[in-house]
Amino acid sequence: MMNAHTRQTPVELDADPRALRDVLGQFATGVTVITTTGENGAPIGMAANSFASVSLDPPLVVWSLALKAPSLSAFRRSGTFAINVLCDQSKDLAMQFSRPSPDKFAGIEWSAGVDGCPVLDGAAAVLQCRTQSRIPGGDHEMYLGRVIQFTNAGKRPLIFHQGSFAEIGTAL
Repeated sequence: MMNAHTRQTPVELDADPRALRDVLGQFATGVTVITTTGENGAPIGMAANSFASVSLDPPLVVWSLALKAPSLSAFRRSGTFAINVLCDQSKDLAMQFSRPSPDKFAGIEWSAGVDGCPVLDGAAAVLQCRTQSRIPGGDHEMYLGRVIQFTNAGKRPLIFHQGSFAEIGTAL
């Protein structure tokens, strides 16, 4: 049932692109660091909240990467990636992987996973994947990955909502 507080006038997309971004920000997401290996096995990583499960049989996940991202060539070249789901104590880690840096792994504890792919210590969960396909999607490229291994530390996840980090509330 709608009331005066929930009714809104539709906004035309080309009238206000920021309005679309604000609407998309209404969807709370988890925060991940997606990792792979680059030249000479160097660790590559970036923060992302564009992650979702696709299928349990076979086990598939998807995430998207901007075509202008500096790490695009490494993810295209590598056949593996890891989805490191950050825990609620990892805001600084999320920010470190969100900013441009020549070495995002400086001071970060990690270990080599499938095919040497970096797995971050302290993550709430990790899904190690092989790239099954890359799908064009506007100004992004989607990566469909088959889950090869996973771990679950049972920690509370880091949440992103309306442009900032949020805490998960009590389950209903």
